[in-house]
Parts: sequence; structure tokens; C-alpha cells
Amino acid sequence: MRIEGSVALVTGANRGIGLAFSRALLARGASKVYAGVRRPEDLTEPGLHPLRLDVTDEEQVEAAVRAVPDATVVINNAGIQGGPPLLGSGSLDGARRELEVNYLGTWAVSRAFAPVLAANGGGALVNMLSVASWRANSRFPSYAASKSAQWSLTNALRLALRDQGTLVVGVHVGYVETDATTEVPGPKIDPADVAARTMDAVARDEPEVLVDETSRKVRAALSGPLDLVYGAP
Repeated sequence: MRIEGSVALVTGANRGIGLAFSRALLARGASKVYAGVRRPEDLTEPGLHPLRLDVTDEEQVEAAVRAVPDATVVINNAGIQGGPPLLGSGSLDGARRELEVNYLGTWAVSRAFAPVLAANGGGALVNMLSVASWRANSRFPSYAASKSAQWSLTNALRLALRDQGTLVVGVHVGYVETDATTEVPGPKIDPADVAARTMDAVARDEPEVLVDETSRKVRAALSGPLDLVYGAP
């Protein structure tokens, strides 16, 4: 798909990977990039068109469809991390919120914009996933569960939107340098690298992006025994 001249919507575009996606789209020649954010008044990035969008708010999703009827690229990047520990007591509200945003929010935006993409020639739907889609994480169990559900949704959307010519892309990566990973030790990927590799994949009509070595290793291990993914017991 040609990114040059496209009209794009990026959810969760105010910082991190979402902002990197928005910048990459502009750099690749998108004619207009709408930045879906909860507080558009706080977005100061030049070249972007702020759009109030909480992906869990049905009315705001419907309003976004009316505001961007010419969309040819939709990037579902909005996501949160903040669920409870795996064991012990306490509220599960954080886990429910992760599912609401990461999984159901992606579903809501995707189905709302599917007819828009169809009317504009098919276009591309990009879902920001994670290596956690494939490998459970005892430190962030509910986040991993929400991303696993989002991956399944992405595959279902790929089947459902095939006939209308929409490219559905799933983006997988390990830890990225964002606000959510500041306390996580170890190397992390630059958000700009995630965006660049994703733009390359969209331009080549590739349905899956394995951004880093971690995502490539885990993806390759899925067909093998469990200890390839989780280590020997």
C-alpha cells in the first residue's frame, strides 16, 4: 500500500509509539494524520490534526468516523498497562481496564472504520501488539492476556476484511522505550524503530511485523515445545 498521499488515524498518538507512528506517516508523505488522543488540547506536535478519541467511548469512536471519512490507514496503538499482580488478593479492576482498552477498544475502532476503509479502496489496518501476545508474563499477566486477545482479534479481522482489500498488519515487539517500561531493566527498542519497520511492512503489503530479535525468536518457537518459549522447568 502507498503511504504517500494517505489519510491516517493513529490512536494513542500523544506520546511513545503512537507519536512515533504519527511522525513516520508524515515523513513518508501522508497527506493528513489525525492524532487520536484523550486531551487534544495538550497535543502540540506540528503537522498533526488532534482528534478527541477515547477508544472505550462509543460516542467518541462514532464521532471519529464522521471526522475522518477519508481514512485509508488506521493504526490501533492506544493501550495501557496497569493490571494487578498474578497472585494474592486485591481488585481486578486494572485487568478489566486493560481488556477494555487493549482488546475491546481495538475491536471498536476496527469495526467502526472497516466500512470507511472499504469505501476508500481497502487501505490498511495496523494493530500494535507485543511479544506478550504469544508469551505469558508473570510480572504483567493481565497485559499479556489482553495482548493475546488482541492478536486473536487481529487474525480474525484479517480474515473478515480480506475480501474488501484491507491489509491487516500485526506489529510485535519486545520492550520499547516508553513511559510504561521505565522501571523495566534491560535493553529496549526505540519507538522510532518500531514505526519505521511498520511503515516498511505496510508499503510492502506484509501482514506481520517482527520488530526485534525477541519477537522473531518467540514467533519461531511457537511451533515447538513449551520450554522453547518459557524455558525448561
